[in-house]
Amino acid sequence: MSGMRRVPRPSHGPVAIATSPWVVVGAGVVVMVVLLIVALGAYRGRSPAPDGAQPPALPVPSVPPVPSASTSASSPAPVLPGISGRASGLPSSAAAGSGSPSAGPTAGPTGKPSPMLSPSRVAPGQPAMIGRYRVVQSFDGGFIGEVAMVNTSNRSRGWTVRLEFAGGRLVTSWVEGVPQGTIRQFDDGFTYVSGVDVPPGGSVSLRFHMERAPTTPRECTVDGARCNGL
Repeated sequence: MSGMRRVPRPSHGPVAIATSPWVVVGAGVVVMVVLLIVALGAYRGRSPAPDGAQPPALPVPSVPPVPSASTSASSPAPVLPGISGRASGLPSSAAAGSGSPSAGPTAGPTGKPSPMLSPSRVAPGQPAMIGRYRVVQSFDGGFIGEVAMVNTSNRSRGWTVRLEFAGGRLVTSWVEGVPQGTIRQFDDGFTYVSGVDVPPGGSVSLRFHMERAPTTPRECTVDGARCNGL
C-alpha cells in the first residue's frame, strides 16, 4: 500500500473555464439571443404611421378684408365747421374763355367804359422816368444808397438824379451795368447826369457812398420828379 501513488484530482474554477472555451462561446450566444428578443419586442410595441399619411397642416392666420377703392371714393369728405363747400377754381365762364384776361374797356364808376392804358404810354401827369430811393447798406460813419429808375415812356431817354442831404460828404457814385455819366457836387449834395439813354421799359440803378450824413435825404428827384420810397 505504501508503494501506491495517488492521482491528483482536476481543480475547478477559472482553470476549468480556461480549459473549456466552448463554455464562453455558448454564454455569449445566449446573451445575444436574449438581446435580440428584447429588441424585437420593443420594435413591435411601436405603432408605425399608416402608408400615405400626411402630417397635420398648420392653421393659416386669417387676413382682414381690405376695403375696395370704390367704397373709399364714394364716402363723402368730412365737412369742417366754418368752411364753405364751394369750389375755389375759376368760374365756368372764365374756364370756357381764353386763358388771358380780356383787354377790352372796363366800366368806370359812372357805368361808362374807360379806355385801357397801353404799357408803352404814360398816363397824364406821370413822369417818364420813375425813381425809387433806398438804403443798400449802413455802417459806422456812412452808408450806401441807391436810386433805381424805370423808363415808362415809349422812347429812349436820358436822366438826371439830384440828391441833397443835411450835411455829410459824397465819397463816390456809380451806375450799375452801363457807361458812367457826369457828376456835379454842391454843398450837402450832388447831381448825376446819365451817360447813356435808357430804352423804353428799361431800368437803371445809381448807387452812391455818403459819409457822416443821415440815411434819408432832404431831396431826391429824377428829372425833377420826387423819388418814391421816402
